[in-house]
Amino acid sequence: MPASAAQPAHTPPSTHVEALAALGVQRRYRRGALLIQEGDTGDTLYIVLQGRLRAFLADAGGKELTLGTYGPLEYVGEMSLDGGPRSANVEAMEASTCSVVSRATLLDYIAVHPEFALELMSRLIRRARLATESARSVALIDVYGRLARLLVELAREPDEHGERPLKERLTHQQMAQYLACSREMVSRLLKDLEIGGYIAVRERWIWLLKPLPARW
Repeated sequence: MPASAAQPAHTPPSTHVEALAALGVQRRYRRGALLIQEGDTGDTLYIVLQGRLRAFLADAGGKELTLGTYGPLEYVGEMSLDGGPRSANVEAMEASTCSVVSRATLLDYIAVHPEFALELMSRLIRRARLATESARSVALIDVYGRLARLLVELAREPDEHGERPLKERLTHQQMAQYLACSREMVSRLLKDLEIGGYIAVRERWIWLLKPLPARW
């Protein structure tokens, strides 16, 4: 989800996920399509085959908090397989193809491959820990602290000049959704960091030029 408010701990896909995906029904979703709506009752698991999904919370005023993003052979929707309501919204960040697996298919698979139940449980525990850390971050760390943490977590290894590009290009609005703050706040902080020589923006890509200050 992110630890910042939105960066999940990505793990390599297992052969079980690939095998389970082969048992589901493939569906395509356009960019912006809502696959899961918070509060709805659902009994399906979505395994990403192509594209990217975003899990997020939203309030009545339209403010959003991104919980995590998921790429090929990652899955979402497992938390409602107990028959309870969906705990978050999930949308397609780009044109995406998913394998939609029913609860019955998942249970049949686990009956044959019980070790996958442990894998699924471990993933749920990781997500619960990330959710706890995200809540702590939003409640106890100021906006700059959350932004600095997000930038460091997204940064690649240093190049020969000691500079670190981010792993992906994020808009200021996307960062704001990760950090539970306004886009204007993100823009102002990034501009200050750029003026201070801590970051550079090259072709809309953020680079960390030197360690970020602990406080701003």
